[in-house]
Formats: sequence, C-alpha cells, structure tokens
Amino acid sequence: MKVVLFCGGLGTRIREYSESVPKPMIPVGHQPILWHVMNYYSQYGHRDFVICLGYKANVVKEFFLNYKPQAYADCVVSRFGSKVELLSEIKDDWRVSLIDTGIWRNIGQRLWAVREHVADEEMFLANYSDGLTDLNLDEAVDAFKKSGKVGCFVAIRPPLTYHLADIDTDGRVREFRSSDRSDIWINGGYFIFRREIFDYMREGEELVLEPFKRLIEADQLMAFKHEGFWRSMDTLRDRQILEDMVEQGNMPWRISHDLTDRPAAVVAGE
Repeated sequence: MKVVLFCGGLGTRIREYSESVPKPMIPVGHQPILWHVMNYYSQYGHRDFVICLGYKANVVKEFFLNYKPQAYADCVVSRFGSKVELLSEIKDDWRVSLIDTGIWRNIGQRLWAVREHVADEEMFLANYSDGLTDLNLDEAVDAFKKSGKVGCFVAIRPPLTYHLADIDTDGRVREFRSSDRSDIWINGGYFIFRREIFDYMREGEELVLEPFKRLIEADQLMAFKHEGFWRSMDTLRDRQILEDMVEQGNMPWRISHDLTDRPAAVVAGE
C-alpha cells in the first residue's frame, strides 16, 4: 500500500528547531523523525511514499536528493573517498513522491491535493509524520479490512498523566483518578483509508472534523486501540525522550534492531 505522509506544517510547538527545518526533519539520533516513520512502514513492506510538502519543502527534497546510505551504514572508504564499499546490504528501496501541497494548508487539504496519487489504491495508509509507535501494523490493517469501513485511526491513551475529577452538579466531588485509569482515547496520527474516503471530503476541510463527522454518521469510521508504545514529538521534551531512547538502543518502533539495515531512497516525483 502507498503511504501518505503529511510534512508541511509549521511545527510551532517545537519552534526552537522548526524555525530552521520542518518538524519531520528534526533529528532523532542520526536521522530525522521522518526517516524513522518511513522505516517503520518499510518493515511491514510498505515502501511507496507520497510526501505532502509545505513549510521549508526544499529541506525535505534535499534530504532525499542527496541521500547517501553510506553516511549511515558501516563502510570501507578508500582512494580518499572516491571508493566506498558498504559492509551491509541495502535491502529496501523506497519510492518517494515529493508533492508540494502549499504552506498554509491543513491536513485535509494536503490529502485532497494528492488524491490523484492514491486514486488506484484500494486502500492506503497516512501519517502525521511526527510520532513513533510499536503498533503491529499488520494486525491493524487486517482488522480494518475485515470491518469493511472506509476510515480507521489508531487510538492511543493520552501520553500525559493528569488527574480527572468526577464532580456532581452541586460541586460534590465523587472521585479523583489519574488519566491512565480513565477510558480516554485520542487520535494517534496513524490512519488507514479506502479510496472512498474522498467521497466524504470537501476541499478546504480539516480531515478529522467534517469528513470524520460524515464517516461517523454513516458508520464508516473505526478506531484501532493501541495500548503499547506511542510518542509524538510535539515539544523539546518529547524530542529529548526519543533521543535518549535511541542513544540507549531502546527503539520499540523497530521490528529489527539491526542498525545496519538501511533503506536506500529513490525520488519518484516533485
């Protein structure tokens, strides 16, 4: 399946980095978080990507146009750099379509702008490109196929811990409980769609608002609950947590932890 990645936002909540690079290009370890997201999908056999560009689109383009796998893999260099031998096989090729969808567009508008690139797909995947997870993608896709519905989002527990108060109308407090004991679920930014999703969309609409409301009314939206690891990179603290995990070799979003398994990139369009 093709994977649509939304990479055009301004990333205002992590402005310290996003003023110089777009949010998906902020590094986690030696690679941008976008690379980690793409590698996650690649591990499940989904290697055809449609990247929706916007803010600082040239930075993302340059990453793929100048991609050198030897910069991230074990290698032998001779003849003062003119000869490079990789010590590990580059197993996976990515096909990457780089589509400029504009700066001031929301997620729904970006998906609408690339609808022709997924028109031939019975189903396709989509992602906010700023979160990592150990979700078993095959299980989610299988559940979605069996549901027969048009749209699916991965639901996760809120990553922040806070206290919820159960209060009567007269102000009497019935209970205090932590958020991890509540039945609250939020959108994790991982989506699966059938191509009929565009029948529920109108140009200019935000994806999870009006289109999702129509899906709900038609009983065509499902949630796949995930209790495992998930973390988005919204703030500097989030980035530091992910950075520390990589430094410790703790990367639950990777099926194989062989760091020499690096995919090569092929640019398919602009």
